[in-house]
Amino acid sequence: MSTTLAEARLGVPSVTFFVISAATPLTVVAGVVTTGYAVTGITGLPLGFLIIGAVLALFCMGYVAMARDVANAGAFSAYIARGIGRPIGVAGAWVAVAAYNALQVGLYGVIGAAATPLLAVWLSLQLPWWAVALVAWLLVAVLGLLHVDLNSRVLAVLLVAEVAIILLYSLANLTHPATGTVRFDGLDPTTLATPGLGAVLALAVLGFVGFESTVVYSEEARDPQRTIRIASFITVAVITALYTMSSWAMTVATGPDQIITQSQTHSAELIFHLAGQHLGPTLVDLGRVLFVTSVLAAMISFHNTTARYIFALGRERVLPEILGHTSPRTGAPQLGSLLQTAVGLAVILLYATAGWDPVAHLFFWGGTAGGVGVLLLITTTAIAIVRHLARTPTTKTTWRFLAAPVLAATALILVLVLALTNLPTLLGVPPDSPVPWLIPCAYLTFAALGALWALVLYHRRPTAYRSIGLGAKSAALRSGGPVPDHSDFQWDRPPS
Repeated sequence: MSTTLAEARLGVPSVTFFVISAATPLTVVAGVVTTGYAVTGITGLPLGFLIIGAVLALFCMGYVAMARDVANAGAFSAYIARGIGRPIGVAGAWVAVAAYNALQVGLYGVIGAAATPLLAVWLSLQLPWWAVALVAWLLVAVLGLLHVDLNSRVLAVLLVAEVAIILLYSLANLTHPATGTVRFDGLDPTTLATPGLGAVLALAVLGFVGFESTVVYSEEARDPQRTIRIASFITVAVITALYTMSSWAMTVATGPDQIITQSQTHSAELIFHLAGQHLGPTLVDLGRVLFVTSVLAAMISFHNTTARYIFALGRERVLPEILGHTSPRTGAPQLGSLLQTAVGLAVILLYATAGWDPVAHLFFWGGTAGGVGVLLLITTTAIAIVRHLARTPTTKTTWRFLAAPVLAATALILVLVLALTNLPTLLGVPPDSPVPWLIPCAYLTFAALGALWALVLYHRRPTAYRSIGLGAKSAALRSGGPVPDHSDFQWDRPPS
């Protein structure tokens, strides 16, 4: 087996397809947008997407600037290790594995719930949700072991169709305004001057989860610096435009004064309800099918991201070294992929046996928990970027290497605080429920265990400790070579 991923496999389009697929645009438009209107009662959600898009664009400036020094499949953990220190980097890695697994397995609940009604109507098949979930699980498992560029081609087809239907639905909504004229109330800044602003921004952030995974594919990209930089900005721009336009178009079609009531009445069915009025049943059915394939595309993308985190930790010997091997035939992180597949199977079987709600208690809770974990990682990474760029000797522009990263870190800290304080609203539970506390506590536990394990490595396996954050360069340590010269690692380097 090899310890390197397949090199020079992915160009800008391939990385972009992976990342936008992880954001599940149609799932967000159908579910997150309508949920946002229903639970917050605020019509300014489109503006919330614009604000978060601007914050993440600032974040990407520092993110891609630091990518010149960090090419590692375990992107967040490598950034945090390089910028803050190895123990915090390992803590971040453990949080990342937990968060991306939560996002990936949560999708098995919604794909089963979304596909079974279609199969019942079209093929007269009465299947339980978990049967459909198992079929999706098997498909994802097989693709996870194949060439990464094959995965990207599958995602490309699914994503193009998904974006096309969002644009078609949005155009139909804009050309059929409820009040007879197109109104821009959803983009009015005064609509956000309410106590529910925190929930709006938190929901908007959840819609973007997945954008950050561009750097995960840096080792497999052609011309990594250019590919990752362009793919990151394209991803943020496309997602921002799609979410802002589609959420605003809904307010036009229902009327700004009715969007809240309509969202509370129809929930995730609102987008299909409007399409049925304007476009007819055939395009509604097509949209429902593409909703299912949107979820499938996200599963594939999150599976690949999770497998690469596991691979990166195995290669650096933070996890068992055997996990750091790739298939010599496909270059896929074989054992990391199989481990993630096993987690998905265990969760499906657990929920099926226990009879738990696959939408509310698997998709909604898993997606929200995973989104909060990714937001924690993005915020910590933003802080690491500021520290790294501030002390790295290079020719710098004040805006790109200082102002933008500082502004991004400050804004992300604020959004994280707002998200945590609004978790009961996001989860749909009473304010006194213990569930919202369990999520941050679980991540703090993972982080603490990761940091403690790093300290164990510091004292007992110093060579493995030195490998943390080095990615493919960690192989030099296994062969007895020198530690690559990274001055920003010197402060926490263990004695020889």
